[in-house]
Amino acid sequence: MRDRGGAVKIAGMTKQLMTALAFAADKHRNQRRKDADASPYINHPIALANLLLNEAGVEDQRVLIAAILHDTIEDTDTTEQELVKHFGKDVADIVLEVTDDKTLPKADRKRLQIEHAAHISRRAKLVKLADKICNLRDITASPPADWSIQRKQEYFDWAKSVVDRLRGVHPGLEHLFDKTYDGRPRLVI
Repeated sequence: MRDRGGAVKIAGMTKQLMTALAFAADKHRNQRRKDADASPYINHPIALANLLLNEAGVEDQRVLIAAILHDTIEDTDTTEQELVKHFGKDVADIVLEVTDDKTLPKADRKRLQIEHAAHISRRAKLVKLADKICNLRDITASPPADWSIQRKQEYFDWAKSVVDRLRGVHPGLEHLFDKTYDGRPRLVI
């Protein structure tokens, strides 16, 4: 909901969003992104929530909180029970839907993301779309230092395979993905 000035009415959600930010910042405190500057990892979940709210107009508090927390189970010692306790079952369920099983080999995790994309909830699809957009933007603007053009292209193409199975959930986010994908790195021959 927006007030007459266009600002999102977030008084009710401010406390929960700040709690989620603090929780994620603590959980990711020692993690860095793979870019050359080793940016703080927390920038990534913040970028997802910002994209969803400010670029895509998604105001669903559960989606925004899940976006902030989307990597906590996958990449930290966070448990499902912790998320349920602090943020409720709905948020925990969204996070679980977008969480890879790190006990599997990377190739299997990537294949399963493609296979499962069409079957996750609408809310999880929004988080997954935002994650792929933000990852592609990061690879374009501040790529991992050791990634070749070919590896970047492969990531872009794999992300498109995932997103193609998410389509129909949010045309605005899909447009943002397509626009970002169109700027993919290309080998010059």
